[in-house]
Amino acid sequence: MASFSSIGVGLGGNVDVNGLIKASVDAVKLPITRSNGLNDQNKLTEARISTFGKLQSLVSTLQGAASKLASVTGWNAVTASSSNDKALTATAIGGTVETTFSVEVSQLAKAQVSSSDALTGNQAVGAGSLSIEIGRWNGGSFTAGSASAVNIDISASDTLSDIAGKINGANAGVTATIVTDVAGQRLMLRSKSTGEDAGFQLTVTDADGDSGDGAGLSRLANGLSTDPGVHAGADAKARINGLFDVVSSTNTFENAVAGVTFKASELTTSAVDITVSKDASAVKKNIEDFVVAYNAANQALNELTKFDKATGQGGLLQGDSAAVTLQNQLRNVVQSLSSSTGAYKTLSSIGLGMIQGGDLSIDNAKLGEALNDPDAVKALFIGADGSAATVDGVAEKIKAATAQLLDSDGFFASKDKQLKATMERNAKEIARINDRADSTEALLKARYTALDAQMSKLNALNAYIAQQVETWNKQKM
Repeated sequence: MASFSSIGVGLGGNVDVNGLIKASVDAVKLPITRSNGLNDQNKLTEARISTFGKLQSLVSTLQGAASKLASVTGWNAVTASSSNDKALTATAIGGTVETTFSVEVSQLAKAQVSSSDALTGNQAVGAGSLSIEIGRWNGGSFTAGSASAVNIDISASDTLSDIAGKINGANAGVTATIVTDVAGQRLMLRSKSTGEDAGFQLTVTDADGDSGDGAGLSRLANGLSTDPGVHAGADAKARINGLFDVVSSTNTFENAVAGVTFKASELTTSAVDITVSKDASAVKKNIEDFVVAYNAANQALNELTKFDKATGQGGLLQGDSAAVTLQNQLRNVVQSLSSSTGAYKTLSSIGLGMIQGGDLSIDNAKLGEALNDPDAVKALFIGADGSAATVDGVAEKIKAATAQLLDSDGFFASKDKQLKATMERNAKEIARINDRADSTEALLKARYTALDAQMSKLNALNAYIAQQVETWNKQKM
């Protein structure tokens, strides 16, 4: 608030006008500044918006966990194992048929590697250009692939290191390296990918017009333009069940057997068995993740709605009916009945019991016994029809309930809209009160200024009269 430097002179200089004005303005602003006033209400509302946002995230995690148990694919988890993990590892996607097959690996995939003749180190090679094509070597001849050749200009001052740098910067499908041995420096190129079709050929155009004279840039041609022989790129080769030959440009074979991917690490001396079987541990993990997600949401709501009698303090949402309703809704749907005609109709029947405070606990022995009949447990979560087409299983009901809460017109969206509307109303009220405070301040300043001016005039008149009286008295004497 602006202050006066001279006001109060007319009032005798002893009146704290600024303090009086400030006190009046502060009184107008009390609805904003007092304890539990508009400022405090705004802070509380902001905290509630943030808190409901965190609860929304927890409910979203719960929905994701329930979705896995409500999905048919969530119950089709399989695991793939190898009788020789050093030579072969395998994975399988959910729903893959249980099976066992053998694999023999006769060749691993490799990249082409070619090197130039040795040259004197750190000297200019010669001007011209290089052309690199990706393709396949076969019987000493090269067949280019569909990709266009990459052309690289070489200046007269470029050394082997300079040339290697230009090749690596040209994205030509090869990596260039300088190798130094007893004979000198060599330019070594290696395909970035493995496989027969990832081979390459380098063609040299020498600036001297003779690419076969063994001088200048053409010296790189020998070794880089010719058949790499045993150093050519190669596909991995394997045989399944001793009958079916399969190849791969990498050491990973995808869908050679439907749904199964196996990776070769070394050649085999005997057949390696790959076994695909049901993965009960994956189903159990999904159930455990669901329990963790539900307990996280429930514990957060417990903390937010609690009241501590010892301290007299309540949680941020203590007494908030919406939070209590949310917690009850989650608890009720978790304790709902499945339409399953099997042995299990509630979560407690498979060892997921509700304890004090509303958390779920896991009886691992009971759950393990239930999972010996995976179809019955599946029916508990997905319902009698065994599919996600109807909402009749416990997981389906939880998924549907959380989806409704998370909907664009659902619980969290409505709560967020309501709280933000409160913030907007408070902002308007704060602006209105501040405007009134500014008007009060301006009015009081004007009134005190006028009063001060009037008092100055009266003080001057009083002084004049006193002077005149004093003069008159002296004349009488």
